[in-house]
Amino acid sequence: MKVTVTGSSGLIGGALVRSLRADGHDVLRLVRREPIAADEARWSPADGCVERAAVDGTDAVVHLAGAGLGDRPWTKTYKRRVRDSRVDGTRTLAQAIAAAGRRPPVLVSGSAIGYYGDTGGREVDEKAAMGRGFLAGVVRDWEAAAEPAREVGVRVVHPRTGVVLARSGGLLGRTLPLFRLGLGGRLGDGRQWTSWISLHDQVAALRFLIDHELAGPVNLTAPNPVTNAEYTRALGAALRRPVRLGVPRFALRAVLGGFADEGPLISQRVLPRRLEEAGFRFEHTEVAAALRAVL
Repeated sequence: MKVTVTGSSGLIGGALVRSLRADGHDVLRLVRREPIAADEARWSPADGCVERAAVDGTDAVVHLAGAGLGDRPWTKTYKRRVRDSRVDGTRTLAQAIAAAGRRPPVLVSGSAIGYYGDTGGREVDEKAAMGRGFLAGVVRDWEAAAEPAREVGVRVVHPRTGVVLARSGGLLGRTLPLFRLGLGGRLGDGRQWTSWISLHDQVAALRFLIDHELAGPVNLTAPNPVTNAEYTRALGAALRRPVRLGVPRFALRAVLGGFADEGPLISQRVLPRRLEEAGFRFEHTEVAAALRAVL
């Protein structure tokens, strides 16, 4: 296949590109700067521009670009960047696909389980209604921005991703040095649910969505969410380090601002119903085994 990927410099995008190329597929990476390699093409979401060759005649487009949620405190300016980077980028790609002479049959357009808001201890799947909060609104607009591609008959699928477990990034990668020193601990009271997925399964699921006739929202989370306290104990056990400490809510809010209440402190118990019903098989279903594999 010929696959076009945005966000290839990120954790998930980089892993997806490596996986596709290892199996002999041709990958074109969309970049915002001037291309410096033969496998790159330029796009500019702010200007609504995409090189025509990036979408014309390709077999799939996987859109994973967007400003990091926890990279900076959530000021008004950064919240606007989080939203605009997702909505503008998706709309730009969808419009370019709609205008292409040979449209790709599928657009896998990134999304997030933030759509469901705080679910408490309640299990939810793709049939659940939109929750409350800033991220829920972002995801709603993010997914709606792909409408131009849907309107011309392109299969559009939205992988609503949870917490991705990887050594080199995400929640695990950022906190790993503290846990290795024995300074890690639960976040808040630790009772909030975490819907996680290993990086291996995340990449496998994205490739599954390219190949299978699914459309609309699909949750990319492992089938067994855990509480933050359970996750913390499993990580400590995998590292053979104590996890006696904890980070109080006020400290997280002081450092992360509004992201604390929609990121590490939110409770989301999300199930991958559609993915499993379509026949996808997870390599890692239990967080303890997943952490041992990742580490």
